Amino acid sequence: MNQKHELKVLPEYFKALWDGIKTFEVRLNDRDYQVGDMLILLEIDPDTKIRTGSGLCKRVTYILDSPEYVKEGYVIMGLSNWSRKADSE
Repeated sequence: MNQKHELKVLPEYFKALWDGIKTFEVRLNDRDYQVGDMLILLEIDPDTKIRTGSGLCKRVTYILDSPEYVKEGYVIMGLSNWSRKADSE
């Protein structure tokens, strides 16, 4: 079963996600991320760590966790835009 994960994102990275330039997310794999999971990416103020109210939903399409390429315990997740159509497939 696919999971939903709410993640805080600093403005510089959130903007790149919003603009479609950044199509991946690097995270500590403390949530057992899986292909098909939904990431709810929430922009936070860098000083207060409070949510700004901006957010995005992305689907995990790929996970790279090989120690040869990624620091141990971390994953690089390929992302695509979330769509309801993908839910029904």
